[in-house]
Amino acid sequence: MPKTSGRLLALLSLLQARRDWPGALLAERLDISPRTVRRDIDRLRELGYPIATAKGPDGGYRLEAGAELPPLLFDDEQAVAVAVALRTATLGGADISEAALRALQTVRQVMPARLRARMDALRFATVERPGGDPRDRVSSDVLLALSAAVRAREVLRFDYASESAGPQPDSPPRRVEPHHLVVRAGRWYLLAWDLDRADWRTFRADRMTPRIPTGPRFTPRDLPAADPATFVNAKFRGSPDATAPAWPCTGEAILDLPLSAITPFLHDGTAEPVTPTRTRVTLGSWSWPALAASLGRFDTAIEVIDPPALRTAFADLARRYAAAAQENPPAPGKLRS
Repeated sequence: MPKTSGRLLALLSLLQARRDWPGALLAERLDISPRTVRRDIDRLRELGYPIATAKGPDGGYRLEAGAELPPLLFDDEQAVAVAVALRTATLGGADISEAALRALQTVRQVMPARLRARMDALRFATVERPGGDPRDRVSSDVLLALSAAVRAREVLRFDYASESAGPQPDSPPRRVEPHHLVVRAGRWYLLAWDLDRADWRTFRADRMTPRIPTGPRFTPRDLPAADPATFVNAKFRGSPDATAPAWPCTGEAILDLPLSAITPFLHDGTAEPVTPTRTRVTLGSWSWPALAASLGRFDTAIEVIDPPALRTAFADLARRYAAAAQENPPAPGKLRS
């Protein structure tokens, strides 16, 4: 039988994993007797954890939400997860870096010395996404307002700033039925049904200024996709079908490079070795010229397998690049003659 401290930690982890636990099932999972489960539940209550007892022949326990934070119990993996999550919070697009640092210090202070040492030993650097701009950060107040409207299913009114012109003082506020908040590539987006345009739209949260109060409650519409992430990805990939997560243009080619030199730069593409020095790549993009250019960045010989549209795109790019390399390029419109 594990030591008492280890049992309490395992018991608390189980109670946090699901809402209700029959006492017999807890005893089975922990490999202890039901009587020991009852004693350990009492010990956790003494530590400040509000655990309710369910009546009935089976009996059971539920970890309730507490008004005060009791002493924290983390196993080694949880401690590492907390440290990584808080230290990488600045990469999520929300303006919470200072709050995340304070939270990390608070959690560290209530941990045992052994786990504090484990957290302190975790050292790494965080890198902003390419092209990241501090102005893209979303304030916690805006995120809370958007999340509250999503949760309450209330019509949201907000002012929306364009990328170049900023807020337009004479423009009426946008009116939407907020569906979901999505984080993509370090930015926060609100997925919503636009009431004025009668269509699904995505809005960058860093450009939104919510208006108070919110509007009436609404019945959520069915999203035309399996989930919000699939819908948003389809929009960014230029796919006309929001239910399809694939790129609108997908092609296959063989590159004269080993698999190890390609996979770090494939993103959502796939690759398989043909020989130790050649690799078959399947990649997608929003257009055939963009796909050809993406394959060309590997700076090696390329054998197009499929489809013919990709081969045509390479030919078009070759003419454009050849013209661009000339000192006196032909006038526009002459490239396809």
